[in-house]
Amino acid sequence: MKHLHVTLGDEPVDLLPERALFWPRERTLIVADTHFGKAASFRVAAIAVPESAAADLTRLNRALERTGASRLALLGDFLHARAGRALAVLAAIAAWRAAHPRLEVVLVRGNHDARAGDPPPAWGITAVNAPFVLGPFALCHYPDTPAPAYILAGHLHPAVVLTGPGRQRERLPCFLIGPTRAILPAFGSFTGHATVSPAADERAYVVAGEVIEVRRPGGS
Repeated sequence: MKHLHVTLGDEPVDLLPERALFWPRERTLIVADTHFGKAASFRVAAIAVPESAAADLTRLNRALERTGASRLALLGDFLHARAGRALAVLAAIAAWRAAHPRLEVVLVRGNHDARAGDPPPAWGITAVNAPFVLGPFALCHYPDTPAPAYILAGHLHPAVVLTGPGRQRERLPCFLIGPTRAILPAFGSFTGHATVSPAADERAYVVAGEVIEVRRPGGS
């Protein structure tokens, strides 16, 4: 799977097909909106859906292994809700964390974290409020957070709709990148997406097995 090199805030980064961003200079992998336990929350409400935590953790492992990251930054909404703290979900995350004891993990709290609560202390995840400034970047959950640096955020679950010559339509998660901020796609596979229309000074990079820039009609 191919990643894409871009420059954000004068800093080279990689956009990964795992729906993650990698900052090579600091060996930091950044993901947004994992929403672990969302499927479990639905089942608590008697809505039958399959659990997605294992597949998402496998994808996270793949990104960590490919990049050799020593730090993982989570841009909010790590756990979906208190109702999603099912034993199977907690056990899967605890086992994943135990398999990466040297990995530094930082969670920038989002709106769902306020309801779900911080991760258990045994997981060794440092929870902080936004903006969390790291070098040239301000790590946030909300894209409109006032910050003194280039913003990396989540929350919106951005996606764009692509159309084909046969009137095919496909909505794909994307990175939405502008001059002062970048909004990452939702990492969780059971999160849903919100269709966005890039502004004139923004670019969308869709995730479709690889990361591909979507050109605006008539744009450069």
